[in-house]
Amino acid sequence: MFDWILSVLDASGYAGLFFLMVLENVFPPIPSELIIPLAGFLSAQGEMSPFLALFSATAGATIGAVFWYGLGRWIGRNRLMHWAERHGRWIGLRPRDLVAASGWFERHGAKAVFLGRMVPGIRTFISVPAGLAEMPWPAFLGWTFAGSLVWSGVLVALGYVLDANYARVADWISPVSTWVLVGLVAAYLWNVLRK
Repeated sequence: MFDWILSVLDASGYAGLFFLMVLENVFPPIPSELIIPLAGFLSAQGEMSPFLALFSATAGATIGAVFWYGLGRWIGRNRLMHWAERHGRWIGLRPRDLVAASGWFERHGAKAVFLGRMVPGIRTFISVPAGLAEMPWPAFLGWTFAGSLVWSGVLVALGYVLDANYARVADWISPVSTWVLVGLVAAYLWNVLRK
C-alpha cells in the first residue's frame, strides 16, 4: 500500500493527496497515518509545500466525510428506529439505545464531530450520527474541517520533522489505532453478549 500511496503522490501531487484523503474517509482501511506523514516528508524534501499539503489533506478529509453524513441523512432517524425494532437485537441495538444516543448527540454534536475526527476508528463514522441527527450542514462542515485540520496538521508536522524517519510516525500511531479499534470492538461484543 505504501508504494501505491507514494506513486499517487508522486504522479498527482496535491490533487493526489486530496484524492487519497477522500478515499481514506469513504473506505477507512486506507490509513491517513500513512498518507499524511508521507506528504509531510515530501514537504521536508522540498517537493510539496507543507501548507498546501495540510490544506489538501484537510479538504479531502472533509469532502470524504460528506459521504457518510449524506448516508446518515438518507437513512434518517425514523428508518433506523424501525430497523432497530425489527433487527437491532442481532447487533445489540435497541430503539431506546437510539433515543439515548440521539439525545447525547444533540447535546454534544459539535464536540463529538470535532474530536471524533482525531480518533482512529471513529474518524470516518462520526459523520453518520451527525447526518442522522440532521446536524446543520454548515456546522457539520465547519467542525469536520476544524477537526480534520488539527489531525492533518499533527501528521504533516510529524512527517516534516521526522524527515527521512517519517515511517516512525506510522510505527507509533498504528499500534495506538489498533488498540483503539480493539477496545471499540471489545466494548461492542461485551454489549451484545451482555444483552
